[in-house]
Amino acid sequence: MSGVPESSAARLPVPTAAPAVPPPAGDARVRLRAGLLSVTVGIALLAVKYGAWLATGSTAVLADALESIVNVVAALFALGSLLFAGRPADRNHPYGHGKIEFFSAVFEGGLIAFAAALICWSALLDLVRGAEVRAVELGLVLVIVAGLVNLALGAFLVRTGRQVHSLILEADGQHVLSDFWTSAGVVVGLGLVRATGMAWIDPAVALVVGVNLAFTGARLVRTAAGGLLDEEDTALIRRLVAMMARERDAHVIDVHRLRAIRAGRLTHADGHLIVPEYWTVEQAHHHTEDFVRRVLAGSALEGDVVLHTDPCRRAFCAACLVPGCPVRRATAEASMQITVESATRTPQPDAI
Repeated sequence: MSGVPESSAARLPVPTAAPAVPPPAGDARVRLRAGLLSVTVGIALLAVKYGAWLATGSTAVLADALESIVNVVAALFALGSLLFAGRPADRNHPYGHGKIEFFSAVFEGGLIAFAAALICWSALLDLVRGAEVRAVELGLVLVIVAGLVNLALGAFLVRTGRQVHSLILEADGQHVLSDFWTSAGVVVGLGLVRATGMAWIDPAVALVVGVNLAFTGARLVRTAAGGLLDEEDTALIRRLVAMMARERDAHVIDVHRLRAIRAGRLTHADGHLIVPEYWTVEQAHHHTEDFVRRVLAGSALEGDVVLHTDPCRRAFCAACLVPGCPVRRATAEASMQITVESATRTPQPDAI
């Protein structure tokens, strides 16, 4: 760009006094505890469901047990990913290791889809050759208990993942919740078999469960692919823009070309900030640094925001409220509003 713009960068962690976010070390401990809990509970529930399948011979219960195997493998992979993602940034990974979370989510989505294929295949075979279900009452009790435990665990993992900005935990929680719905379907199927005596209902329910799991896996893969391709995080952009609008002063004339991504718990954003053209490099630098610090702290985000400063070149006089401006060409009417649309736009070079 023409003129004499100066780059001002601020890479500032959220202050430990920020009330909305626990310190990063606390976040790491929360993630690891949640990951260990997921593995431990997953192994216990797998044993329960395997026992239920041995007792009943139900295809639907087998489908539930197969998904629990996937749960355990995915939870182990997620735990390893959490350990890797928690490592600090280094020279080889200057933006940190958080993107491993997206790979973990892709892996978990693939495992869910694989389990869905096995379940559908087993269900189709039983529909063709005929199904036989026994000890239905025992199977119902075991599956109900396992399902309720999964419901509690899944809700905990999703809530914790959102609180500490961990896609790994959130994806694992969604997977566990899908296991709950699998168990609910199995309970319905076994209940109908017990009430009607028609054993074919069992593999039919298993087939429905398998198709539902396939969609769940596809959604997980789609979400993770968006992260790997740096798809815009609209919620994150809105969060940053709202805080920029709140923290701006008269010398923050405009913001544009704002971009932001999240990798694990870390946020990385960059954009352009228009400041008075008569400012010195030092003035622009210190004001931008202070503005970024306030935006990060107010947004309760950890990471970095890099803002390139552009001179106003007197193009914003009518929308600029800078007091005592020595180069003003037009009377100020009202300041420009910082919105998602304005902050993310790319103006023409002669417009700034």
